[in-house]
Amino acid sequence: MDHIADLSPFAHAAAGGDEQAFRVLYRQVQPGLLRYLTGLVDKEAEDVAAETWLQIARDIRGYREQGGGFRAWATSIARHRAIDHLRQRRRRPAVPMPTDAFLDLANADDPSDEAEAGLRTRAAIALIATLPRDQAEAVLLRVVVGLDTESAAQVLGKRAGAVRTATHRGLRRLAARLDGGTDETTTQRQPPAGQRAGVTQLRPATPRDSR
Repeated sequence: MDHIADLSPFAHAAAGGDEQAFRVLYRQVQPGLLRYLTGLVDKEAEDVAAETWLQIARDIRGYREQGGGFRAWATSIARHRAIDHLRQRRRRPAVPMPTDAFLDLANADDPSDEAEAGLRTRAAIALIATLPRDQAEAVLLRVVVGLDTESAAQVLGKRAGAVRTATHRGLRRLAARLDGGTDETTTQRQPPAGQRAGVTQLRPATPRDSR
């Protein structure tokens, strides 16, 4: 399906109970959302994405257009679910959530093309996830999800200027690593104790994070 920049008509139709409009929203948003969550929770991204879409399905009837549109709204829900997931994972083993309800929403793209693209995506997300958390989230939201600076700032609860700076610094770090170089902020940098390689750890939600 071709990229649709303005999802507002479909969001409002889905809020009114249009199932086909909801399918369009899922197909347009899910790929970027899943890549974003992969950068946050690694292999548990599909579980968190399923939880996210269940909440979206529950809350869609109350959807109201705000800054950033539907993509920002859905991504905010995903981020809060990821934060909750990481908090719960620290307390007890994760319980996989069935995703059968979304199987019929999958698109009809060539599986071989998807597999090839998936390999490239996993490598890119793994590289982005090695960035400092603020830069990783900014790059994921701006480049992977495709949000503009203001929408990404809304999701993160930060000023647009801070998101713009974090994105720029993150992309510079990535460019340096791809070129085989380093920068003064990454040389000899060691990951914090207990942090898994390639996974961006999120802090627990604060009042600014809360919906």
